[in-house]
Amino acid sequence: MHSDQTTIVVVEDDPNISELICLYLRRDGHRVVAAPDGERGLAAVKRERPGLVVLDVGLPGGMDGFEVCRRIRAEGAVAVLLLTARDEEIDRVLGFELGADDYVTKPFSPRELAARVKAIIRRAGAAGPASTAVLTVGSITVDTGRREALLGGNAVPLATREFDLLAYLATNRGLALSRRQLLDGVWGPDWYGDDRTVDVHIGQLRKKFGPDLALSTVWGVGYRLD
Repeated sequence: MHSDQTTIVVVEDDPNISELICLYLRRDGHRVVAAPDGERGLAAVKRERPGLVVLDVGLPGGMDGFEVCRRIRAEGAVAVLLLTARDEEIDRVLGFELGADDYVTKPFSPRELAARVKAIIRRAGAAGPASTAVLTVGSITVDTGRREALLGGNAVPLATREFDLLAYLATNRGLALSRRQLLDGVWGPDWYGDDRTVDVHIGQLRKKFGPDLALSTVWGVGYRLD
């Protein structure tokens, strides 16, 4: 069993929605494995080691999508795109806190979902000059090659987007960056969500690194890492 960036596990209990998602993703050349509930979804993730999991929040049984996401995150750094019938900010915040990389609200356009999947996979597989950099910001070390963040020598677990955001801020240290710049640099210019996503992830970084992260809010602009 090997990790394959083009393998996607779809965890969705509605067979019609699942079939539609699988159809569009396969059209884009992905290998897709479907699971109807959380237990079988987790088993598929362990078995297939996918590059991405499309995960419905409202799953049947005793394990909803948030719990599945939490367990996936505990096992490794697989990208997760949440499907939710609710568009409340509390649900988005909870999803991001659990490590989700993106979310799509039902009802959704299959083309939009496929576009977001492409963006996540492209971002995860992107390689550039910063991909081998080791950046130091005070007591924080960001190793972009190993995709590892250290605080005082101890590893700090970060979701995919949290790490990408921290690395982008560290690469542009000292610059005041707008939310739009951060979205374009971290999520990509084809990101469909709103700029509150940046605020949620900034909040997570502050929570995980505390006062050691010299991250300032530049009112009317965005954020700056000093």
